[in-house]
Amino acid sequence: MSSDSAITVRGLGKDYRIYGRPIDRIREMYSVHGRNYHSVFTALNDVSFDVAPGETVGIIGPNGSGKSTLLEMVCGTLTPTRGTVTVSGRLAALLELGAGFNPAFSGRENVYLNAALLGISKEEIEERFEHIVEFAGIGEFVEHPVSTYSSGMYVRLAFATAVNTDPDVLIVDEALAVGDIRFQRKCFRLFQEMQKAGRTILFVTHSVDLVQAHCSRAIYLKSGEVRSKGEPKTVIQDYLEDLFGSEGANESDAATPREPEAYPKSKQSRPEQDLPRDLCSSRPLYNPNEYRWGDRRAVIFDYVLRSEDGPIRGGFERGQKISLNVSINLTESIDHLIIGFTVKTVDGRTVFGANTRDRNVQLPGLGAGENLTVQFGFVCALIPGEYFLSIGIAQDDQSRDNIAVDRRYDLIHMPVRGSSGDFGVADLGLSIGFPSHE
Repeated sequence: MSSDSAITVRGLGKDYRIYGRPIDRIREMYSVHGRNYHSVFTALNDVSFDVAPGETVGIIGPNGSGKSTLLEMVCGTLTPTRGTVTVSGRLAALLELGAGFNPAFSGRENVYLNAALLGISKEEIEERFEHIVEFAGIGEFVEHPVSTYSSGMYVRLAFATAVNTDPDVLIVDEALAVGDIRFQRKCFRLFQEMQKAGRTILFVTHSVDLVQAHCSRAIYLKSGEVRSKGEPKTVIQDYLEDLFGSEGANESDAATPREPEAYPKSKQSRPEQDLPRDLCSSRPLYNPNEYRWGDRRAVIFDYVLRSEDGPIRGGFERGQKISLNVSINLTESIDHLIIGFTVKTVDGRTVFGANTRDRNVQLPGLGAGENLTVQFGFVCALIPGEYFLSIGIAQDDQSRDNIAVDRRYDLIHMPVRGSSGDFGVADLGLSIGFPSHE
């Protein structure tokens, strides 16, 4: 294993034998000619990656993609069919609700039991016990059998125990989703402290915002294979494109690991030369590093930004009233069209997002070749800094997720200027004074 790696995974795979009937196991066992009575399901195939000390890596992917299987093999609770996993240092894991807890034992007894399994002495855990109970927030229930706990109490105590054993590597599955919002916030504050201390974190989540906000790298699994890995923003774009824009890619391509493209190819409803000229690239604040995808049955070909003082050219001012005109062209008639935009920070955290459907704005019916301009009006209530504005067209299909038509992520660079000693993202229009006493 590389001395620079906390976790090294090479060619990891996991197969399961699937038998049509229980008796087929016996028939196969005693088959004279070695005949197989099973089929093989590959849950994970040829997965390789390294995680450096101090990194936080998020694993994303649809249900059944192999995320939990991967974590179990990294933890050593599941034996791989092929490949190797090497972990450097003490590992603590929270793989599933109540994993490692004996339901007949009290919370206190389970804390001591789990600590002992991780090599923590009784004296050490006694010193940390009160902090564990305080972090878990379960009070006197720590003396009760865990079989009487709610799911939230279960996961709070399990997480508090895991993180208070001084792990070099912490592995967390989707279990944190069970905790309440306040506990989740406490957990992520602890993540930040562990990151500063140089601890390694590997966690599975369905929340791309969490990956963007907390991870230095990301891995996207699909059908048991690594679809994409690297910088979170790029990996998330690949994931969202597959999730919402599957019309633009066939299944064989989707199953093949690939390097991310700046402008992925999409199926076009009509030849490129018939599409309207894209004016976006000539507009002020256009971001040439935008990421664009969708089936292009309609295209975003222009935008115009204005304030009360006229066209916006060099940036935005804090508190400014903004109008954003978005022009689209339909390559074919589309029912239930949605147009919207989002504003995000440089590290990809969503500041604001809205669309015509959620605001109950009914778009007029349009035919192929027709144009439509939609105006969005908003106040730039942001703390000075750098932001990006994305614009998208989708089709609302009631039988499935929205179908991506033309999504232009980070289309507009949005620098916000203004003097401020404030911090954060949102401008809440703060005033400070003293109440009058009458």
